[in-house]
Amino acid sequence: MKTREMKIINQGLEDEMEVWGYQPCLWKRILVGVGAVFSGGLLLLLLYWLPEWGVKGTCTHASLRDAHTLLLRTTDEFKQWFRAKVHVISAPGNKPFDRLELRSTAQLPNGDGEHHGKFRRPVQLHYFTHHSTKYYWNDVIQNFELYKGLEDVKVSCASIHSDHSPGLSKALQDYRRLFFGENEIAVRVPSLFKLLMKEVLNPFYIFQLFSVILWSAEDYYYYATAIVFMSVISIATSLYTIKKQYVMLHDMVAAHSVVRVSVCRGSNDIEQAMSTDLVPGDVIVIPANGMIMPCDAVLIHGTCIVNESMLTGESVPVTKTSLPSSGEEAARSFNMEEHKRYTLFCGTHVIQTRFYAGELVEAVVVRTGFSTEKGQLVRSILHPKPTDFKLYRDAYLFLLCLVGVAGVGFIYTIVLSIMNKVPAKTIIIESLDIITITVPPALPAAMTAGIVYAQRRLKRVGIFCISPQRINMCGQLNLVCFDKTGTLTEDGLDLWGVQSAEGGRFSPPEADAAKESLVNSVFVACMATCHSLTKIEGELSGDPLDLKMFSATGWILEEPTEEETTLHNPIMPTVVRPPKHSVPEANQNNPLTHNMELSELSSCEIGIVRQFPFSSTLQRMSVVVRRLGEKHMNAYLKGAPEVVASLCKQHTVPQSFTETLETYTRQGFRVIALAHRQLESKLSWHKVQSLSRDLIEINMEFLGLVIMQNKIKEETAGVLLELRQANIRTLMVTGDNMLTAISVARDCGMVRAHERVIIADAAPPKDFHPASITWHYTDNPAQTNKDNQTVEINLEDGVYDKRVTQQEQSYHFAVTGRAFAVITEHFPQLVQKLVLRATVFARMAPDQKTQLVEVLQSIDYTVGMCGDGANDCGALKRAHSGISLSELEASVASPFTSTTSNISCVPNLIREGRAALITSFCVFKFMALYSIIQYLSVTLLYSILSNLGDFQFLFIDIAIILIIAFTMSLNPAWKELVWHRPPSSLISGRLLCSVLTQILTCLVFQVLAFLLVRQQSWYETWTPQSDACNVSSSSLSHGRNVTSPHDHKNIKNYENTTLFYVSSFQYLAVAIIFSKGKPFRQPSYKNWPFMLSCISLYTFVLLIMLYPVPAIDSFLEIVCVPHDWRVTLVIIVIVNAAVSFMLEILILDIILRRLVFRCNRGLNRPAEPPSADAPQEANDRWGSSFLSWLFCRRNKPPRVRYMHLALELQDATDWPPGPSAVTYASDPQSHISAPL
Repeated sequence: MKTREMKIINQGLEDEMEVWGYQPCLWKRILVGVGAVFSGGLLLLLLYWLPEWGVKGTCTHASLRDAHTLLLRTTDEFKQWFRAKVHVISAPGNKPFDRLELRSTAQLPNGDGEHHGKFRRPVQLHYFTHHSTKYYWNDVIQNFELYKGLEDVKVSCASIHSDHSPGLSKALQDYRRLFFGENEIAVRVPSLFKLLMKEVLNPFYIFQLFSVILWSAEDYYYYATAIVFMSVISIATSLYTIKKQYVMLHDMVAAHSVVRVSVCRGSNDIEQAMSTDLVPGDVIVIPANGMIMPCDAVLIHGTCIVNESMLTGESVPVTKTSLPSSGEEAARSFNMEEHKRYTLFCGTHVIQTRFYAGELVEAVVVRTGFSTEKGQLVRSILHPKPTDFKLYRDAYLFLLCLVGVAGVGFIYTIVLSIMNKVPAKTIIIESLDIITITVPPALPAAMTAGIVYAQRRLKRVGIFCISPQRINMCGQLNLVCFDKTGTLTEDGLDLWGVQSAEGGRFSPPEADAAKESLVNSVFVACMATCHSLTKIEGELSGDPLDLKMFSATGWILEEPTEEETTLHNPIMPTVVRPPKHSVPEANQNNPLTHNMELSELSSCEIGIVRQFPFSSTLQRMSVVVRRLGEKHMNAYLKGAPEVVASLCKQHTVPQSFTETLETYTRQGFRVIALAHRQLESKLSWHKVQSLSRDLIEINMEFLGLVIMQNKIKEETAGVLLELRQANIRTLMVTGDNMLTAISVARDCGMVRAHERVIIADAAPPKDFHPASITWHYTDNPAQTNKDNQTVEINLEDGVYDKRVTQQEQSYHFAVTGRAFAVITEHFPQLVQKLVLRATVFARMAPDQKTQLVEVLQSIDYTVGMCGDGANDCGALKRAHSGISLSELEASVASPFTSTTSNISCVPNLIREGRAALITSFCVFKFMALYSIIQYLSVTLLYSILSNLGDFQFLFIDIAIILIIAFTMSLNPAWKELVWHRPPSSLISGRLLCSVLTQILTCLVFQVLAFLLVRQQSWYETWTPQSDACNVSSSSLSHGRNVTSPHDHKNIKNYENTTLFYVSSFQYLAVAIIFSKGKPFRQPSYKNWPFMLSCISLYTFVLLIMLYPVPAIDSFLEIVCVPHDWRVTLVIIVIVNAAVSFMLEILILDIILRRLVFRCNRGLNRPAEPPSADAPQEANDRWGSSFLSWLFCRRNKPPRVRYMHLALELQDATDWPPGPSAVTYASDPQSHISAPL
């Protein structure tokens, strides 16, 4: 109706939603009530399953301001609907950061000028809650908005110090709590009754309930009881699992969520309060012995050592310093992401604090509750996005097809029954029964079994899964992104050597930084002081790189005790000093010891006065130090060489800097540059504490390079080769230097020796020059002549078999994070073309890793991400399959966590994913065939007003179907990854051909058996006195057992017995045919429970068919037939099985797969030389052309976007751009791209 009333909330964010307002409508509610009564409650169920119908069916449109109920819809690809109730509260203000005592009359909703200050009228606030988040109505923007915390008011860093450092009054705290609620990440564990209702109201269980009622009406009590028993077990298991997950999450969150904290009230007043009372703007005191943070807070005084493993997965403690109060950075608006080095995050462990005499370590609360980083992580677990996978969408389509088939049977049954003048009750029951036969009730349980088994096998190899539905998605991975440090390479770095610079020239590299000639130099002093190391329980702790650098100097670090700190003012700093044995040998010409007496050398201690922690954005860290006995202070800086060189006086940077750096990075070394600056002597300790780092990190003197070696893990090269051979593309996404990343990519085989790397170096627009990309071609370390080799383009799911020379294909793009940002903003048309061939992404920030995953997904790659959890949380969550190599709590963000610290888990996961996916297809096909076979049997029997007996249904459904469905899922994964992937769709040519040919085969043989039995000379309409076997004892036995109250159902007859035998063998035949082994699963003969089940059932059915047992015949309501007919049935069954096997194995697996559905051609598979089989190849090509024409697959365009791009780029003469070419944002070429 009023589409103009639609608003968007969370615009531009991941959880963006459209919202409409509604008010209750009495006449609509009355109509729904009447409909619910007449439909037996089904209408209410329908409205429960479809929230948008529920709201539209009972309410009318209203403006959002006046709405009582809201209808929400996500704007992502899932378009999920939610309903929310609008609540109203009274508050003294409109917004949480209003100043109550100074609030003007203009802010009042009614504009009444008589109400001032505390005497004004309370305001009615409208809000709703969705996914643990409150949204409040804002009259100014005429929309609902979310209040996150202190950032909402765009407060600057300086104003946090000036306006917020005193803390809040109790009244203001209570007022803000109205908006932000209690500071608690409340994971409510639902009651069992609530969980039970939610589970039972699942459409699947409602259908089962309908089936059970129907079967009970037909007196099929045994089968109904069996289904109820299975459903109860399924529901109980599901409830136990869900409840356990809720309890685990609750315990994890609640462990430290409520603590006592010291809150500042005014300038000096400190009171104890519960952490649940905290609101944004409160000032809390961090105790000296640390605490678990109950909120997100920014440090305004002091320093903290924090373990952030819960959030980042990085077990190394980090140093947090106080927020700048002056300088350029202090003028900027506070942003948690940008200022995270000053922010203490909720759930992280403050290990210890550094405090000064008479001063407290204080922090201003920024966010509370679910708005905190931890809260958002918990929200993402509580309310995950639905898994979007083609298999599940196709499964619903396939079920709809089965419902369509059931509809045909439904009409057929009604027409047939009316023609035969069957009573109305029987018509209704039998026509509805055909629906329960066609849509198998056990399908979801059988489909889940394969995933559960795969999850258990993964657990055995050390891979833990918190999102089992993603296991199937792993089977479709065709691209995996890897982090470098700690993932492809060893976590730690070894010091290879140092190369100092003096007088604008590099000295020769030295392997030992602790040697006597260097130990007291400025260079080593920088290595010994420029770090964030701290002592925790007597052990040095901090970043591994810092630890390696410091230990290489041989210096000693000492920290002041609490007693020493309180005795001195200013602070007793952390002190580093050289080893005692080296001091007397000190070089008198050394800059640090020049003009010093030898007696003074015992005081070679350096105190670290202030730290500016490492920033991944700035790519550097620095410290201000004072040597004991000296009046002036020094600044030391370390960081990425390019960054450090740009901050140094140019005459101090050696002319050979670029060449030297390139030499090291090409060899895969990680290079750190050092710099130094003597500060003015007038700078006091207090002045340094308030200085901005921008004022200190300028006009530095270049000291030299520290060269670190990052070894590749032993398993890396082998795993990457295995993935390449399996046609899975690999990328490197790292925060390291570009040339180092390219070197590692070459060393581990991600980029091969003969392949060229093209660096896309992008620059943003500047001084009226447009944004540009310069294409730098790197030198290949090994050029080999491979002109004769060819490669097949990776065009999966298509029939393209174009071959191009490796000269055309052997290139990779390499992109830095800076260039990626520029290209994304100014060259959006080139992004997809670039990522299609890009292999190395260097200097990437954490959010850029997530952005890259999204770009790859936008061109239809199924993306895996493997990282150590440190900076990869976002990308691990966003990828189709995220694999964390960290066992820490951050792995809760990743669907998969590996206990092995190398990438060998990736092929294991993909193998199990492929096996689980194929198992899902096998089980689905088998269950579909089971329902169709039973449907055919029942439809044929309905034509003679008969049906299958209760115990026949029971035997088929329990003894055959359930046992087979659950055991056929037990095949383990195949031991190696093959070059093609399993199909992702149930609605694909091969699978539909497979299912349809088996349905036709079963139909033909059932109809054949049905007609043949009626042509037999002994055939007659069966009665209890019938004696087709000519065996008196058998006849008497049957005569005694057939007089039962079920005679009117006409179960016992020759057609029923014949179809029961034939269909029983058909179930087993299709189970074996569909239970595929190689190349994704181990062969079925290795699955002994399945083989044992099949052999036992085959033997049992064959025995009761050839050698009838009266008790069994009576139980299954089977009639006696002559021995000759039993032999005929054996022949029919054998021929049926043979035809089914021939159709599946010969036609589908060999002819159609090889000649028509040739997909997933191997990437980089060399062409085979001409052989003697050339005529055979010609025949294959002719056969392929004919069958492709027959199946309408000639010139069929590829179905995924990256294939479209690959095809376009094959014919593009201007791609890739030439060496040193420059592309400007206004160039026509930059606008050539694939259709989006």
